[in-house]
Amino acid sequence: MKKITGFVVLLLLAFVVVPANAQLLRFGVKGGVNISKVHFSDKMLDEVKSSTGFQVGPIMEIGVPYTGFGIETGLLYSQQGFESENESYNSDYLDIPLLLKWKMNLPLVPIAPYLAFGPDFAFRVGTPKQIKEAFDTKAVSVGLNIGAGVQVIKHLQVGVNYTFGLTDDLAYKDNWVGDTGLDTSGKNRTWSITAAILF
Repeated sequence: MKKITGFVVLLLLAFVVVPANAQLLRFGVKGGVNISKVHFSDKMLDEVKSSTGFQVGPIMEIGVPYTGFGIETGLLYSQQGFESENESYNSDYLDIPLLLKWKMNLPLVPIAPYLAFGPDFAFRVGTPKQIKEAFDTKAVSVGLNIGAGVQVIKHLQVGVNYTFGLTDDLAYKDNWVGDTGLDTSGKNRTWSITAAILF
């Protein structure tokens, strides 16, 4: 966890200290809806349903002029989890995405479609009691973001993003529900619909 945290901090500092004449730096706020599900390695548990949560927090965008390319990062409070027996089990995370973005500026109209791709580092900050009783939870999980959207009048961005968990976020405890023999782990999968205002 310390190595991952150190890597994220160094990467963020590297972007900040890039010479000002080589970048366009903007700050903003992003919020949206998460539709998430935990994908379990055991098919018996992979029948859980998607759960709805939200995300919100500050973001920073660093663009390279005249290229359409840039980097977006931020610190987002995010709810992710799953639904079982009509009850949601969302955990709370602090997400740090590192997205490479490419915008296509259209002539004569103030609209710029964009594509985004990059890793996501999720730090667990809150877990429901029911999850703690049944699972060994991971403090940090890593995912891969793939997204697309549109920028309107330079300040408003609306997008859709899919986060594909690369590392286990949950693992069943050995003594859970007696002698079931379940030995499974789960990775987060999250669709996000977001809107951001950049200044």
